[in-house]
Amino acid sequence: MPQQGVHPEGRHTEYLSYDELARIVKAFVHLGVAKIRLTGGEPLVRKNLATLVERIHAFEGLEDISLSTNAHHLEREAEALKKAGISRVNVSIDSLKPTRFNKITRGGDLEKVLAGVDKALVVGLTPVKFNMVVMKGTNDDEIEAMVDYGLAKGVEVRFIETMPIGPAGVSMMDQHYSADKILKRIQQHVGTDLISSTGKTHDGPSKNFKIAGTNTRIGVISAVSQHFCESCNRVRLTAKGILALCLGQEDSVDLRTPLRDGISDEALEQLIIDAIRKKPERHFFTENVHNIEFRQMVELGG
Repeated sequence: MPQQGVHPEGRHTEYLSYDELARIVKAFVHLGVAKIRLTGGEPLVRKNLATLVERIHAFEGLEDISLSTNAHHLEREAEALKKAGISRVNVSIDSLKPTRFNKITRGGDLEKVLAGVDKALVVGLTPVKFNMVVMKGTNDDEIEAMVDYGLAKGVEVRFIETMPIGPAGVSMMDQHYSADKILKRIQQHVGTDLISSTGKTHDGPSKNFKIAGTNTRIGVISAVSQHFCESCNRVRLTAKGILALCLGQEDSVDLRTPLRDGISDEALEQLIIDAIRKKPERHFFTENVHNIEFRQMVELGG
């Protein structure tokens, strides 16, 4: 998150209400979407998030609701979220060293985050997955430590390549560390085979591997070195009602305006269908890095 925080650009009415969010989710579910992830920014800064979860959990056809979070408020909210219908959580964590974590996150409290992780494990928000963005010269010396934490706690760790999203992402591309190098390091560290286990229901873009002789899985997300655009089946809805069709392109559709203008359920579904048909074929992270000027990742969610 930017050091100055993410400030509302105007009144709170610019952001979708829970009624509006629920209506859009219902439209997607009616069209066949079975999995929803609540992300951010940071979703747990929104008041009474569990009430939204409980509401959309009741939609027939919705099979899974998950959460991506920085976990600073997870210890407090985990039990209510589990009861409301959240099945599992992904936690953004780029370091297990308190001082380094604080620097990377511009003020984050690692102890608080890990307490939230422990609470999630206790209440059954599982599998808990760590998302670590590996940055050369910043935290790449912690790859093995993350694997060890996963083995000790039963947490799945996913190692993510840096992506040129927003000005900060573009400037970080000199810190890119490839998924192939990550996997070689892990295999050398564990001293055993990494058995491919990609294809599980909730794997998404991650290439996953089970560490032989354990129940622990690790994964890599190689958005830059080995893009997975041809299998991408995701879109993102921002808090302001913009349907973003690709992280690596500016293509998007405004759903908030027609929603507030009184669009019917049928017309809303058709608007979504028309938008999905415009989903770009692929990103161009490696070809046009310095021309990428769209939203920060913190505004889109992971």
